[in-house]
Amino acid sequence: MDSGPLVPAGKPGLAEIQPASFDFAQSAATRFYPELTSQESALGEYIRVLIKRKWTVLGFLLTIFSVVAIASLKMTPVYEASGSIEINKPDSDLVNFNNSPTFSLDYYDPTELETEVMILQSDLLALQVIKQLGLDRRAEFGGKAAMLPSASLDLTPDPLQADPARTSALVSSFRNNLKVTLSPNTHIIKVSFRSPDKELTATVVNTLMSTYAENNFKSRFDSTMQASDWLSKQLVDLQMKVETSQEKLVRYQKEHEMLGIDEKQNITTEKLDELNKELTAAESERMEKESVYRLAQGDPESIASASNTLSTAIMAGPTGSSLLETLRAKAADVEIQVAELSTQFGPAYPKVAQLNDQLREINSQILSETRKAAGKIRDEYMAALQRENMLRDALEKQKQEANKLNESSIQYSILKRDLDSYRQLYEGLMEKMKEAGVSAGLKSNNFRIVDVARAPTAPVEPNIPRNLAFGLMLGLTSGVALAFLLEGLDNTVRTTEQAQMISGLASLGMIPLGSRAARAGANAKRLVIATSKEAVELITQVRPQSQMAESYRALRTSLLLSNLGSPPKVIMITSALPQEGKTTTSINCAVVLAQKGVRVLLIDADLRRPSIHKTLGMAPQSGLSNVLTGSATLEQVITRSSVLPNLSILPAGTPPPNPAELLASSDMRNVLDEVRGQYDHIVVDTPPALSVTDAVVLSPRADSIVLVIRSGHTTKQALRRSRDIFMQVNAKVSGVLLNAVDLSSPDYYYYYEYQGKYSRYYRDDEAHDEDGDDREATDATSSSA
Repeated sequence: MDSGPLVPAGKPGLAEIQPASFDFAQSAATRFYPELTSQESALGEYIRVLIKRKWTVLGFLLTIFSVVAIASLKMTPVYEASGSIEINKPDSDLVNFNNSPTFSLDYYDPTELETEVMILQSDLLALQVIKQLGLDRRAEFGGKAAMLPSASLDLTPDPLQADPARTSALVSSFRNNLKVTLSPNTHIIKVSFRSPDKELTATVVNTLMSTYAENNFKSRFDSTMQASDWLSKQLVDLQMKVETSQEKLVRYQKEHEMLGIDEKQNITTEKLDELNKELTAAESERMEKESVYRLAQGDPESIASASNTLSTAIMAGPTGSSLLETLRAKAADVEIQVAELSTQFGPAYPKVAQLNDQLREINSQILSETRKAAGKIRDEYMAALQRENMLRDALEKQKQEANKLNESSIQYSILKRDLDSYRQLYEGLMEKMKEAGVSAGLKSNNFRIVDVARAPTAPVEPNIPRNLAFGLMLGLTSGVALAFLLEGLDNTVRTTEQAQMISGLASLGMIPLGSRAARAGANAKRLVIATSKEAVELITQVRPQSQMAESYRALRTSLLLSNLGSPPKVIMITSALPQEGKTTTSINCAVVLAQKGVRVLLIDADLRRPSIHKTLGMAPQSGLSNVLTGSATLEQVITRSSVLPNLSILPAGTPPPNPAELLASSDMRNVLDEVRGQYDHIVVDTPPALSVTDAVVLSPRADSIVLVIRSGHTTKQALRRSRDIFMQVNAKVSGVLLNAVDLSSPDYYYYYEYQGKYSRYYRDDEAHDEDGDDREATDATSSSA
C-alpha cells in the first residue's frame, strides 16, 4: 500500500502508467498480429529516418536541382528537322525475276526495310551530303581547323580507300546528329537531323533524302543495263545447250528403241503387277493343299475330314467323301448287330458269322476308297506346286525386262529434263532481255518523299521541364539514399525499440533531456540533470510535475511490476560506459521509491569515482569502503535524508586500493543481508560494466539490474557486450533504461502524438514556476545536505 503520493495533487499521473500499458499493448499486438506489426514497424522506421535526415535530403535535392537547372540554362539550343520517305513495291514492268524458278525476292521482308535504313546511315551517303552542302567548312563539324581556307577536304566518296582521320571525324560528327528510324508496321522511314542552325537542319534532311533517291535510281538503272548485257551473252550459250540436249535425246531414243516409252512402260508394269498377284494366289493355294497332303500322310483316318475341307476341289462326287462316309456308317451298323447277336446267341450263331463276313467286306471297301482319296490329294498338291513354280519363273523374267526398261528410262528422263530446263530458261531470258531493253530508258523509282523537312521553330534541347523533373527525381532519390546511408553508418542506440532489438532485454522506460525552454534558459545546465557532470538537482522532488519526474515514476512502476509476487529489494543501477547518467538515475530512482512511503537505502558502490555525496552536497565522510574494511559500522555511516525521512544514504567512503575485491568479498554479502532486513528497497549505484569489473562481481547479489544507456552516445557493440557480461554470471537484468532522450528528435515523433494532450500540463507548470524553481532547487539541495 503506497503511503506517499505518486503524483502531485490535482495532476493526473498518466505518464507513469503509460510505458507499462503501452509496452503491454505493443507486446499483445506483436503476439497476435506479427506480420502487421512488422510491416508497421518497418514503415515507421523509414518515416523516422526521413524526418530525422530531412535537411540532408533537402540539401542534396536543392544542390542537384540547382546544378541541373544551371546546366540546362547554359546549354546551346539544338534544333531538329524531320522528313519521311515511303518505300513502295518495285515496279512490275521493270526487270525482275520474281516468276523465275531460280530466283525468289520478297521486297516486303522486314530485313529489306532495315537495309534501306542502314543505307541512309552509310558513310558514302554522308560524304556526298557533306560535300554538296560544304559542311566541312563549318566549325560545328570540323572544329577550328575547318575554318581555314586551306583545310578543305577531298571528299570523293570512294569506299575502297581508307578515310583520313579528319574525314572520319567529320563523318562521325554528321552521323551523331543524324537519326533514321523505321515507323512500326509501315513502309515509311523517318529521317531527322539536329544542329544549332535551324535552317541547316531542314537543308541537310532534304538533301539527304533527294541524294538517296537519286542514288537508288542510278543503281537500279545501272543494274538493269548490266542485266541486259549479261542476258545477251547468256542467250547464246543457252541456245547452243538447248540444241545439243535435243540432239542427245533423239539419238538415245533411236539407239534403245524407246519410241512410245510411256505406253510401253505402262504395259510392262501392269503385266508385272498381274504376275505378282497370280503368284501370291498360287502360293496360297499350294500351301493349303500341302497342309491337307501332310495331314493325310500322317493320319489316314483324317482323310475323310480332309476330303470335307477340299470337297469342292478334290472329292466332290459319288465316289468322294459321301461314299466313304456311307461305308463307315454301314460298318458301324453291322458292328452293332454283331455285338447284339453275339450277346444273345453266342459267336457260333450262323447269323453272327454272316454279319462278320459282311463287315470284312465293308472294311475292305473303306480301305480301298481311302487309298483313292489319298492319291487324289497328292496329285492336286503336285499340280499346285508346279503351277507356282511356273508363275515364279514368269515373274522373274518380267522383272528383268522391267529393270532393263527402267535403266533406259532413267537416262531418257535425264536427257529430257535437261532439254526442258534449257528451253524454259532460254525462253525466260529471251523475255527478260526484251523487257530490259525497254525499261533501261525509263525512270521509275519505288522511293517517294512523303514529308519535306521544314525549319523548326523551337529547339528540342535543352528540354528544361524534362531536365528539371529529372534533376528533382535524381536529387530526391540521391538524398533519400544518402539519408539511409548516414543512418546505417550511425552505430549508436537512439530509441527504445533499437535497445530492445539489439540487447533482447525489456525496455524499462526512457528519461528525456527536459523541455527546450528549460535547456535554453539560465539554469539549463542544472535542469538537464541526465547529462550534467556537476551538481544535479533532485528533479523528482523539486519538480514533481515535470516530464522527467514522470519518467522516473514510470521506471519505478516498471521495476515494481516486473515481479508482482515479490518486488525486488536490491536494485543495482549500472551502465555500459561512463557519462551515461547512472548516478542521476540511482538518486532519482531512490527518491521516487521513497515517495511511496517505503524505506529506501541509496548505496554508492562506485568506490573508484564516488559522486553521490557530491551531488547531494554532503561532506566527505566514511562510507561503504570503511564498513567493508572494518574501520566503521553501518550505523555510523548511514545518513538519513531530511527532505525524505524514508530515504537513507550510504556513501562510498574512502577510496580503497582494491575496490573489486571488497565488493566481491563476503563482507559485502553480509552488508547486503543486513540491510535487506532493515529496508524495503536498496538502490546500489555501481561503476560502468565495461570499464571495470565492480558491477559484474556485485551483480549476482542483486534482485534486479537496470542497465542505463545514453541515447545517441552508447554504441550497439557496447550494449551487446554489457548484456553478454551480465548473462555470463547469470545476473538478473530487468531491462534497459534509455537516458538523455531528446523528445524533439524525429526518432520520437510518435511520442508527441501520444503525449500531445498531456504535455500542456507540463508546459504550463514550467512556465508558471520558472521563477520559483531555482529557489526550490536551492532549498532542496540545502535541506538534503
